[in-house]
Amino acid sequence: MNKFEILGLSPEVVSVLSNLKITEPTEIQEKAIPLVLAGRDVIGGSATGSGKTLAFASPLIENLNPGGFVQALILTPTRELAEQVAYSIKKFAKNKPLNILAVYGGVDIQKQIRKLGQTDILVGTPGRVLDHLRRKTLRPHKINFLVLDEVDRMFDMGFQKDVESIIKECPKNRQTMLFSATVSSDIGYLAQKHTRNAKEISIKSPVDPKKLKQVYYNVDTNKKFSLLVHLLKKEGSRLAMVFCSTRRNADFVARNLWNKGIKAGAIHGGLIQSKRTKIINDFQENKIRVLVCTDVAARGLDIKGVSHVYNYDIPKETKDYIHRIGRTARAGKEGTAINILASRDYENFRNIVNREEVIITPLELPKFQRVMIQEDFSKKREFRKNYSHINENKPRGNIRQRPASNGRRKPKNSNRFESKTRNFSSNQKKFRRRY
Repeated sequence: MNKFEILGLSPEVVSVLSNLKITEPTEIQEKAIPLVLAGRDVIGGSATGSGKTLAFASPLIENLNPGGFVQALILTPTRELAEQVAYSIKKFAKNKPLNILAVYGGVDIQKQIRKLGQTDILVGTPGRVLDHLRRKTLRPHKINFLVLDEVDRMFDMGFQKDVESIIKECPKNRQTMLFSATVSSDIGYLAQKHTRNAKEISIKSPVDPKKLKQVYYNVDTNKKFSLLVHLLKKEGSRLAMVFCSTRRNADFVARNLWNKGIKAGAIHGGLIQSKRTKIINDFQENKIRVLVCTDVAARGLDIKGVSHVYNYDIPKETKDYIHRIGRTARAGKEGTAINILASRDYENFRNIVNREEVIITPLELPKFQRVMIQEDFSKKREFRKNYSHINENKPRGNIRQRPASNGRRKPKNSNRFESKTRNFSSNQKKFRRRY
């Protein structure tokens, strides 16, 4: 007998999983599926990539029948995760004609409204779900299942009040499932207030610490980008993620990596959803090799095959660092997390390495060539043409701008410093600076 059948799933669902080559349940699936099928509320401690989507989706598929109204509501912190969860449920429900819809901001709400009338399972971000509730386009009185996915991330993003408001609109006689990588006091309070005799389960991290190598390089600020280029070319990474602290830095790094012959794309909250989705798909299909991102991509996305994670900017919080490096060394494969430190990263890095569970080894700086950063209007146009879904601000008039050594905006009245680092003339189309 298939192991999923032992957990209580029907042959119809099991056959779909077999066709998807899913034959072995993960730890969270083994623990959660029987409880959810039995009607219990669940509080699950589970990180991204542990298989929790199937853990809550398969019982929903078993218990729901097409009805033309929303019977299950799944809240996620980000647009990407909403799309990913909805897509996964559609695959799992191939043998059952359930209508699944993902709703989030940044897209036409009227299209969502037209589809909501025939939706059985709704996946959405808190802001857009609350918008539909206020418009009365979502009627929650028949919701029997409520799933809160990545609750800690939703709270970090400031959605706590929205989440509470949505829960209050749902029927009290419902089944609730709550999943979070970490369970804080706020999440504990939420669970105690809105679940009934919930069963708590937790699993080990899907990242194998024995296969995850963590290292750091200490480098001058104006050599940061040059070192990153050197490492990306020399490390032999299959797929790499580069994390930056700001949208501006992410765009700066991605654009200049592309100029150096490294196919890179940037995703962050400043991009419209279609562009973010396009870049992630290109990364998964190996059309681009490097994904440059802010912490919007550190959580919630199940991106497979990442061999290297680079922290171009060190995060302020240890938990953000843990989530970033958790993108690699999955499913028994080896992975490397590389931190590139400059003076402004010292304080954040000190807070991270003071934790017992974080062991990061210093490495001696390799010999690498200083590369030239080019801010060339024609190059910008070429970049937008070849890879238009990378967000880029258009230059205003004839003003030439370039980022500072780490992508930050340079201070005003700095012309006296620029004269030493660039050769400028009124007819020149570009300028250069060593990084």
